[in-house]
Amino acid sequence: MTNAPHILVVDDDPEIRTLLDRYLRNQGFRVSTAADRREFEMRIADGRADLIVLDIMLPDGSGLDLCRSLRDRRPHVPVILLTALKEDVDRIVGLEIGADDYLGKPFNPRELTARIKAVLRRAAHREPEPEAGGRRIFVFGDFTVEPDTRRIVSQSGQEINLTGAEFDLLRVFLERPGRLLSRDQLLDLTQGRERDPFDRSIDVLISRLRKKLGESEQRPIFKTVRNGGYQLAVPVRVEDAPK
Repeated sequence: MTNAPHILVVDDDPEIRTLLDRYLRNQGFRVSTAADRREFEMRIADGRADLIVLDIMLPDGSGLDLCRSLRDRRPHVPVILLTALKEDVDRIVGLEIGADDYLGKPFNPRELTARIKAVLRRAAHREPEPEAGGRRIFVFGDFTVEPDTRRIVSQSGQEINLTGAEFDLLRVFLERPGRLLSRDQLLDLTQGRERDPFDRSIDVLISRLRKKLGESEQRPIFKTVRNGGYQLAVPVRVEDAPK
């Protein structure tokens, strides 16, 4: 049990905290809970969290502000936001500031557990892997991408800072150059779940990638295909990484 992932649940509703504490422990996780931002800061200072389940509405501050702060302090700790069903704007903002996933309230604990396991799997794949047959890099447009270290660098030497979700999405395109991918396919490949009809997470992440990579009408990087999805619009070259 000591090696089980540690989940920190931050929610001001005592019934939700008790429910998730009991349910997630039964699923094999270690669990800590916090009722507000003050308790969260105490928990995060006391020990390491492998994933944070974070409610957007907290009594002493916004969960969105806390998520933004976490991305600066602990960029590699995954965050799943809990939002009210009508808080679509907050969900989109959460993705923009680096949340890995979100789930609307009320929710089924089984669904949250599935999301937690999927995000933890993706987070594990973000760690550098041991060399096996040589490391590879992707070269596309003006950028070089190192999958093992999760770095993307422009020709001028500038490192582009991507969130975990943004990098995962970019890597899907690099591994399938020129292929048209639907939103459902992209969501399945990056998050391992089906898309809700109103889910805009892929569109938000594509928009963020376009902005961070400096896409313009003269230099398109992604092509939007009406009723089809998205396609990488530049050639991709795979090379051996320098020794």
